[in-house]
Amino acid sequence: MSTKKKILAWHFIKPDKKMRYDGHTTIVAGKTYKVDASKLKLCEFGLHASVKPLDALSFVDWEDVYICRVELSGTIITGGDKLCASERKVLWIRKADKTLHEFACWCAEQSLYLFEKDYPNDKRPRQAIETKKRWLKGKASDAEVDAAWAAARDAARDAARDAARDAARDATRAAAWAATRDATRAATRAAAWAAARDAARDATRAAQNEQLEKMLKALK
Repeated sequence: MSTKKKILAWHFIKPDKKMRYDGHTTIVAGKTYKVDASKLKLCEFGLHASVKPLDALSFVDWEDVYICRVELSGTIITGGDKLCASERKVLWIRKADKTLHEFACWCAEQSLYLFEKDYPNDKRPRQAIETKKRWLKGKASDAEVDAAWAAARDAARDAARDAARDAARDATRAAAWAATRDATRAATRAAAWAAARDAARDATRAAQNEQLEKMLKALK
C-alpha cells in the first residue's frame, strides 16, 4: 500500500553514519533526503525505516549502533515491519549501544521469574544480568562479563536437560544473551528469548517495543 502522509519512524545506522546505498551519502541530523518515487521498492530501493523500534532493530547486524528518529514523507510504501519512502528527514541521531545493552537486561529480567520458579537456588542468570549492569557503569571488567555469560549459558544447558522446563531454559538464554558485550546481539536475542515461551508472546513483544521506544526517546 502506498501513502503520502508524514510518518514518524526509527532507523538504525552504522558508526560511519553513511547510507548503505545511494552513493553512501553521510547521514546528517536536520537534513531531508530524497529519491525517485517512481523507483520505490521495499527492501530494494528507497529510504527505509520502521514505525516500531523493535522492528527496526531486527535489520541491524553490526556493532556500534546509532539510532535516527526520522520523518518519512512523499510517497511511502508500507510493509509488515518496515516502510519505504521517497523522502526521509532525520530529526536527530544518537549513539545507541548503551541503551541497547540496558534494554537487553530489561528483557531478560522480565522473564527471569520463569527460571527462578523452577530453580530458586540457581543465581547464575540473575548474576549475569547484574554483572552486565555493573559493566555498563565501569564497575566490572570484560573478563567478568564473559565469565557471567558463560555461567548463564551453562545454566540454560542444565535447564534444557529437563524437557518440561522449556520456559526456564529460554529465560536463562535471554539472561545469557543480555550478558554479551555486543549491544545488537544482546538486545535482539535477549528480546527474542524473553518472549519465546511466553503464553502471551504478542503482548510481551508489544511491551518490549514500548520499553525500547521509551529508552530511545530518552536519548533525544
